[in-house]
Amino acid sequence: MVSGLVILGLGFSPGIFWLWYFYKKDRWEPEPKLLVIRSFLLGMVAVLPVVAIEYPFSGLKIPLFSIVVVAPIVEELAKFGVVRIFIYRSVEFDEPMDGIVYAAAVALGFASIENLFYLFANRVNLLPIFVARAILSVPGHALFSSMWGYGLGRAKFSSDVYGRRYIRRGVILAIVAHSLFNLMSSTGLLFGFGLLTLVAVLWMLVLRRIARVEAKSPFKK
Repeated sequence: MVSGLVILGLGFSPGIFWLWYFYKKDRWEPEPKLLVIRSFLLGMVAVLPVVAIEYPFSGLKIPLFSIVVVAPIVEELAKFGVVRIFIYRSVEFDEPMDGIVYAAAVALGFASIENLFYLFANRVNLLPIFVARAILSVPGHALFSSMWGYGLGRAKFSSDVYGRRYIRRGVILAIVAHSLFNLMSSTGLLFGFGLLTLVAVLWMLVLRRIARVEAKSPFKK
């Protein structure tokens, strides 16, 4: 039987790797490491209210409703709320790219705790579960949240009218992407091809958004 410490390490390693990846994408004005770590930890804490809200829906006769509708809405709004309340007004949030960095940090903290739950619950099939979640589910959370992270980054430096539009569009895209991901991963829709295609499209969208906000950075050299 795999020890708890090994599972703990496996549970956090993908989140830490992808946190480093997104952090390094911020080329012109990297965020303070302590604030990024704080965001990661706040994402971990956000799991608690999310579980409390989602739990009453877990006993429904139609479990897909909880997985495909409730979870994406509650989880994306919770992660969004963390950044909007605790990070958005910080003086360190000083360029559009910061929205994606902090969204990814919070999302990966959240995903790391979720990852631990899955790994502890699937000790028998630990390796395939670990690999699948490390390359799909854990970065998936960062990809979903980068949609509204991009919106927050653009909104911070736009007029109120355009800002609200950026945020609203980002939150909706995040929820829809999260919902599609959960649907495909829960039902085996299109035998995994649809899931891989969705993740590939999300990477393309996020990398385009990163390039766009990096080009708009006031610190660009």
